[in-house]
Amino acid sequence: MKTVSICFVCLGNICRSPTAEAVMRAQVEAAGLTERIFIDSAGTGDWHVGKAPDERAQHAGRARGYDLAPLRARQVAPTDFEQFDLLLAMDDANIDHLRRLCPPRLHTRVRLLMDFAPGGGREVVDPYFGDGEGFEAVLDQCEAACEGLLAHLQALLAKE
Repeated sequence: MKTVSICFVCLGNICRSPTAEAVMRAQVEAAGLTERIFIDSAGTGDWHVGKAPDERAQHAGRARGYDLAPLRARQVAPTDFEQFDLLLAMDDANIDHLRRLCPPRLHTRVRLLMDFAPGGGREVVDPYFGDGEGFEAVLDQCEAACEGLLAHLQALLAKE
């Protein structure tokens, strides 16, 4: 049985990428595809390795039924480019960083999450230096993009 692995990537892995991970996990579970789609998240920086997601991200997620509390930040590793079918960056700075680290033969695996959102802009907003509204905007963007991503993955898996 074919499986697909996805890694969401932001700067510190405490706001946007764990939010996307939690949203995607919920959507994949609702679609009955937990055995076929592996989901993780990471950061390009190492400042928060081992820490839980930002309390504001957890609070916003909890209000919508997502549990970010068990997640822990980690930094992107060279092996991630081999392990994951898609590494989905939250913004241009992180996609540029990933492309510099990624072996050229695997560059097609590195994309922006918002590529999967219907008309949703290019980048997931960075809420870190703002207030709670930014975390709500991140959830809105992640929910829309993850719906599009799930539809894309379902089509890929159906071709098996």
